[in-house]
Amino acid sequence: MLAQEYLRRILKARVYDVAHESPLDYAAHLSDKLGNKVLLKREDLQPVFSFKLRGAYNRMVHLSPEERSCGVITASAGNHAQGVALAANRLQCKAVICMPITTPSVKVEAVKRFGGRFVEVIQEGRSYSESAECAARLQRERGLVFVHPFNDPDVIAGQGTIAMELLHQYQPSDGDQIDAIFAAVGGGGLISGVAAYIKALYPEIQVIGVQTKDSCAMKRSLEEKHPVFLPQVGLFSDGTAVKQVGDETFRICQQYVDDIVLVDSDEVCAAIKDIFDDTRSIVEPAGALGVAGIKAWTRRNSIRGKTLVAVNSGANMNFERLRFVTERAAMGEEKEAMFAVTIPEERGSYRKFCKLLGERNITEFNYRISAEKEAQIFVGIQTISSGDDEKLVSLFQRAGLKCLNLTHDELTKLHLRHMVGGKSPLAVNERLYRFEFPEYPGALMVFLTALNPAWNISLFHYRNNGSDYGRVLAGIQVPPEDDARFQQFLDNLGYPYVDETANPAYRLFL
Repeated sequence: MLAQEYLRRILKARVYDVAHESPLDYAAHLSDKLGNKVLLKREDLQPVFSFKLRGAYNRMVHLSPEERSCGVITASAGNHAQGVALAANRLQCKAVICMPITTPSVKVEAVKRFGGRFVEVIQEGRSYSESAECAARLQRERGLVFVHPFNDPDVIAGQGTIAMELLHQYQPSDGDQIDAIFAAVGGGGLISGVAAYIKALYPEIQVIGVQTKDSCAMKRSLEEKHPVFLPQVGLFSDGTAVKQVGDETFRICQQYVDDIVLVDSDEVCAAIKDIFDDTRSIVEPAGALGVAGIKAWTRRNSIRGKTLVAVNSGANMNFERLRFVTERAAMGEEKEAMFAVTIPEERGSYRKFCKLLGERNITEFNYRISAEKEAQIFVGIQTISSGDDEKLVSLFQRAGLKCLNLTHDELTKLHLRHMVGGKSPLAVNERLYRFEFPEYPGALMVFLTALNPAWNISLFHYRNNGSDYGRVLAGIQVPPEDDARFQQFLDNLGYPYVDETANPAYRLFL
C-alpha cells in the first residue's frame, strides 16, 4: 500500500519546471570491465549539478499561498541548498538557507547565484547539525516553513521521478530487463523515492543503496530495526554525511530496499575515475557511490551478465579535492601497494631489491639512513590484480626480507607517504594522533589554546585535501602522569581523532 501511495505522488510530482529528464547513458568502459551491462542515470547534468532540485521544487510548489507568502527555510551544506535556492527564484518565494561556516565558498556563491534576491544565506555552525539548529531557531522566530532535505513525502516523491524516467527510458522486457538499481544513501530521500516507484511496478528489480563505511546511518538503522544516531560521520562523501536518517525514509527503506552496500573512500575515488573514463565528467564523491556500489556488489557476489543502473547523483566537486581523488583512485582499483621493507645497509641492496621485483613498476621509494646494518625503506609498487599485495609479501619473505604491508593503512596513505624525516631521540613520551580539523580560520588556534603549555608538540603534519575539513597528524609529548588531563583535553576539543601511537608504521619511520 505504501508503494501505491508514493506511486500516485510521484506521477503527480511537479519537477520539470526546473529539472531536465536526465540521460540514461551506456557505460562501455565499465560494462567491459565488469562483465555486466552498466547504465548511468546522469543526474550530474541537472541545472544545479544534482538531483536535489527535484525534491526541493516539488515540496515548494505544493506550498499553499499562505505558506509561500511566509517564506521557507532550510539547512544544507550544498546540493539541497542550491535546489531550494533555484526553486525560490522560480517561484518568487523568500528562502532563508542556513549553511555551515565550513562550506566551501564555491557552494555558497552558487546558492546566492541560483537564488538571487529571493535568498538569504546565513552561515552558522561548524557542521550540518549546528546549522540545522540555527534553522530551527529562525523558523520559530520568523514563522517560516521548513523544507527538509530528505524526510518529507513531497521531497521523496520529487526524487522518485528519477525512477519514473528510468523505466520510461529503458523498458524492462522478458529478454533484457534491468536487474538492479544502485543509488547513494545519506538521509534516504533519493533511495526511498526510487524504491517506492520501482517496487510498485516491477518488484523483481532489486533496489540497492550505497553508503560509505564511515557514514552508514541507514544500514545501521535497518540492522537495528529503528533509526539510529551516529555521533560521528566521515566527511569525504559530504553529500551523504548524515548522522540520522528520517523516520519516513527509514519506513520506506525497511519495506522496499533490498540491500545496502558499504564502500570506502578509495573505492569511491576509483569510481570517480571510472565515470570520468566513460563520460569525461567529474562527479562528486556522493555522485560516484552508485558506481562504487555496483563494483563492490558484483565483485563480492561474482555477478556477471546482468543489467545494472547507477544513479550519478551529483557533480558539485571542489576542484582542489581532485588531488586526493587521483592519489587514492589507484588504491581503490588495487593498482598500487605500499610496504615497509628492511634491506641490508650495504652497496647494491637497492639494485638487488629492484631486480627481485622483476618488471613491476616502483611508484614510490623513500629512504633515510638510520642504522649501520639495516636500512628501512618505504616503497610503493604497481600491482596487477586484487590480492597482489599479499603475493608481494610472500616474495619479500622468500628473499629473506622483513616487510610490513601498509597498503590498507590509513596513516600511511594520508600522511606518511608525504613526509620526509625519521625517528628522533628527543621525542620522549611522544603520542601520535590523527585529527580532523574544520576548514575555517581559527581552527588551529582552538587546538593550540586548549593544549596544555607543558605539553610539547613534537610532530605536526597537515595537508589540505580541498574538502570541508583538514587532516592533521600531531605528535605531542605528554608525561604518563598527565594521562587523565590529556584525555580530558581530547574530549573537550571536539575534533574527531584517532590514536596512532601504537601504529607499526609510526614505530618504524617516525
